[in-house]
Amino acid sequence: MKSLLVRLVLLLMLFAVAAAGAFWWVVLRPLPLAEPVIDFTVARGHNMRQAANTIAASGVAVHPEALYWIARASGKAERIMAGSYEVHDGLTLWQLILKLSSGDVSQADLTLVEGWSFRQFRAMVEAHPFLLQDAAGLSDAEILQRIGAAETHPEGLFFPDTYLFDKHSSALALYRRAYLAMQAQLERVWEARHPDLPLKTPYEALTLASIIEKETGRADERGLVASVFINRLRIGMRLQTDPTVIYGYGADFEGRLRRHHLDTDHPWNTYTRAGLPPTPIAMPGRESLLAALQPLKTDFFYFVARGDGSSEFSRNLADHNRAVNRYQRGGRGS
Repeated sequence: MKSLLVRLVLLLMLFAVAAAGAFWWVVLRPLPLAEPVIDFTVARGHNMRQAANTIAASGVAVHPEALYWIARASGKAERIMAGSYEVHDGLTLWQLILKLSSGDVSQADLTLVEGWSFRQFRAMVEAHPFLLQDAAGLSDAEILQRIGAAETHPEGLFFPDTYLFDKHSSALALYRRAYLAMQAQLERVWEARHPDLPLKTPYEALTLASIIEKETGRADERGLVASVFINRLRIGMRLQTDPTVIYGYGADFEGRLRRHHLDTDHPWNTYTRAGLPPTPIAMPGRESLLAALQPLKTDFFYFVARGDGSSEFSRNLADHNRAVNRYQRGGRGS
């Protein structure tokens, strides 16, 4: 009897060891994938059983019931997090469970470039493969309304930066992030502005910063370019800056600025109208915002491109005309 009991205990132990081995073989072996990289999304509100079905349907060769029960036995079934996930060759079932329970979601990114227009920004958003296109079909004004912006014109309102987001995130959420980022940047630099600037509101500062962004070929000249425009605004002199004229023509601009463009009046033509244009003309970066609100103190009223990315700054029209003749052979500067 004793011998039989010993054999039974040994048999149970062997069975337990074999079961444990089989369990860990299932849990720790790499899962076959239909593709080297597979994306799947666990919808908000889905439980572990629903997530397991989604994962199996995406091309991960795992039995949904096995995934569900192992996650439940480990106490992690109630901890899974919604989001988009990316899995690669070599992933084990246990690593998959850990990924789901830790919210190790896959991310994408989008870079907004300083000096871009809102039209360029929107085109980039709408072409992005990992954004939920919930703004498609909306007008620019409707997008602003949906993200809580008080403004009615989108230009310049979004901060140029690289934004990381979970794959299949809302495009409107990205617009809102970039909008709030610009509001925060603008608020900080407005509070630190030089006294007695001829700028009445943060929006005017944003507009000037956008012009500086488009006019500046070199970062170290932003403060000088800003000083020219500030000096002109102080005395009521027209800004006469080409990028504003070009902006006013929008997509109809054929690519080369001519005299008739400068002479044709429109709201953004700073050759025919005094003061700032009605809106920004691009997305300015932080350095251009700082330049607009903390410009260098100079007595320059003119500048012209030298052709190497730098500019020649002048105090009076005679000096400016000589610089134009020298560097542009009858060309035109600001």
